[in-house]
Amino acid sequence: MDRHIVIVGAGLAGAKAAQTLRKEGFDGEVTVVGQEPERPYVRPPLSKDYLMGKEEREAGFVHPRRWYPEHDVTLLLGRRAEAVDVAARTVTLDGGEPLPYTGLLLATGSSPRRLTGPGSGQGLAGVHYLRTREDSDALRTALADGGRRVAIVGAGWIGLEVAAAARGYGNEVTVLGRESVPLEGPLGPELGAVFAAVHREHGVDLRMNASTGPILGEHGAVTGVTLADGEVVPADVVVVGIGAVPNDELARAAGLAVDNGVVVDAALRASAPGVWAAGDVARAFHPRLGHHHRVEHWANALRSGPAAARSMLWQDVTFDQVPYFYTDQFDLGMEYSGFADLTAGARVVYRGTPATREFVAFWVHDSRVVAGMNVNVWDVNKPIDALIRSGAPVDEARLTDARVPLEELAAAPAS
Repeated sequence: MDRHIVIVGAGLAGAKAAQTLRKEGFDGEVTVVGQEPERPYVRPPLSKDYLMGKEEREAGFVHPRRWYPEHDVTLLLGRRAEAVDVAARTVTLDGGEPLPYTGLLLATGSSPRRLTGPGSGQGLAGVHYLRTREDSDALRTALADGGRRVAIVGAGWIGLEVAAAARGYGNEVTVLGRESVPLEGPLGPELGAVFAAVHREHGVDLRMNASTGPILGEHGAVTGVTLADGEVVPADVVVVGIGAVPNDELARAAGLAVDNGVVVDAALRASAPGVWAAGDVARAFHPRLGHHHRVEHWANALRSGPAAARSMLWQDVTFDQVPYFYTDQFDLGMEYSGFADLTAGARVVYRGTPATREFVAFWVHDSRVVAGMNVNVWDVNKPIDALIRSGAPVDEARLTDARVPLEELAAAPAS
């Protein structure tokens, strides 16, 4: 059999892997299998500019339509991979036809964590999850005319971004979160309070320390969300944003090592020969952390797809990127780089003052920066990333002094 690389998952990671294979000179067959009917696109705008009607549909695609035939990449869209036989090196598609491979990349992504059981709102019109372009289209239709009562279950990144979009359309918005402030888990109480203040100033009703009960409906349409104390938050639209789970069922059924994602080494190789994983579904070993971790953000897909492609071509690959993500909410723009695994017990220090909403926050552990977040301060993310990667010990007085270029701190020799 001629060389044939099959990529299961037609998202950003899969598309960038296909691009890298061709860029690196691979001249065998490349097939990308995707469940959605559309060619690969990026997902962050689905809760940001695209949802708010500020980005055209074509802007979100990874490649122009013509790119795939021009680079001899076969797209099998609207198709589902039903099984993988790692011994026979075959993917079975819906319909039963086998797709042989010499190399397989699993880039199946993740899915929204769903409410289950009685009161989950299943089948009720007006209950939304957000993952796909179709989801975003449906939610935008529900929000765009304004004047709706919107309840958002979950005060994480998706919940807050949707809240900002919904308020921008003139809707009444209530956010229901379990923690004391939004984003308390990833950012801590002080920085979470910054986001809380922004949302309250823009008219969002934040209900924190809130436990939700059944989602209510009448005549097949949602009417509200019940809280643990019996109060009902009226709603015409309910958005559930309570996290995501990796789409690792295919790998699990194939007998690959799975633990909250497909377990891969630092070169993104799975536990069976000829199989790799990238993007949201990959739980990769990170040399800096010394353990496996899984990252769901856009930049991880952007970077790990190409890394996996190079690894599939037997190049020397160590995927050791610093995780990165960004958000835009009302008049607050933010970039974050760092290892959430290392921020527990870290001290947070600042360049600038959070009250001004123009500042940089650093998480410092054992005199080393393990994460950094710039809020309405731009062109600093690259030196922050370099500072984290360097592992250099820092003088906090210089770190918090805006007169000291971050590049100087990143260039300091590690000890």
